[in-house]
Amino acid sequence: MFRPRLSRAVMSGVIATTLAAGFFVPAHAQEARQREAVITVTGEGRSNIAPDMALVELGVVKDGKTAREALDANNAAMAEVMKALKDAGIAERDLQTSGFSISPQYQFPQGDNGEAKPPVLVGFQVSNMLSVRVRDLSRLGPILDQTVTLGINQTGGITFTNDKPDEAISAARKSAVADAIARAKELTAAAGIGLGKVLEISETSYRPQPVPMMRAAMAKDFAAEAVPVATGESSYSVTVNMTFALTN
Repeated sequence: MFRPRLSRAVMSGVIATTLAAGFFVPAHAQEARQREAVITVTGEGRSNIAPDMALVELGVVKDGKTAREALDANNAAMAEVMKALKDAGIAERDLQTSGFSISPQYQFPQGDNGEAKPPVLVGFQVSNMLSVRVRDLSRLGPILDQTVTLGINQTGGITFTNDKPDEAISAARKSAVADAIARAKELTAAAGIGLGKVLEISETSYRPQPVPMMRAAMAKDFAAEAVPVATGESSYSVTVNMTFALTN
């Protein structure tokens, strides 16, 4: 009876292939084996503190028949305002020009039959905006009152903030982490599974937010003739994402 003979090299290849096939694990099965069960939650934290600084936008707008006339009037008024601010204790570094423009002013006449006529140039308007950082909030009301008297006739709003909010941000960050841990524990307890170690943690952002609250000492510090100012509170919000391992 004829029996084919295989060389030693061929036999070794056949055995190796057979062994490899016996220990082969599909890629998706390997990935499933290596993948760890996890839970990812988002935590939010907030810290409120009283502001210690205000950012104020003050502007002077002047009209004139010529651009030169409007500019000279604006320059004179703004110079008085800046001098008063410096006399009130505002440092040079806390004063910054934030906008300046010269605009022609037109009239748009109509004929007797309501027909539009060509626009007529009647003058010019100059606007100069000044950004002021007020570090002593007890001076804010009197400063606003005085600058209006000296020529301020346009404002861009007031923003209350903090010079060094690091402690408030740190407190909000800790609160966000505690919130994330509490949420993870609540979810895993409801599902009947265990919560393992922290695998990943990241901070999304932090941002200051105005909170419409009134402080008791806000108005009594100002003179009766000053502009009443409500400083409220600044709120710093932090969001974190945390990933935990799950246990049986």
